[in-house]
Amino acid sequence: QVQLVESGGGLVQPGGSLRLSCAASGSIFSIVPMAWYRQAPGKQRELVAAITTGTSTNYADSVKGRFTISRDNAKNAKNTVYLQMNDLKPEDTAVYYCYVNYRMSGYWGQGTQVTVSS
Repeated sequence: QVQLVESGGGLVQPGGSLRLSCAASGSIFSIVPMAWYRQAPGKQRELVAAITTGTSTNYADSVKGRFTISRDNAKNAKNTVYLQMNDLKPEDTAVYYCYVNYRMSGYWGQGTQVTVSS
């Protein structure tokens, strides 16, 4: 089993910043691609950003230039991914989920709420 633990959500005013973290643990024995998804009320879950085992990244058009995904592959922090979110907008309000696909199985974190409101 693979466990994903997220942290860093919260309430922020429009234009503010938050940094989300996600650490994978359990039966995961290699560095794997990781991703962040989000789901707003009444909407489908959507991909926000993804990162390969190296440094290649992919972003949803709606967050390009504002969000940055990065990872820490150091031995003691293997498979830890971050999402730096700047210039947050009310439409970024959602539950944010970390995701990995490992050995043909998908794993989700428990989600962390991000609310952008004045």
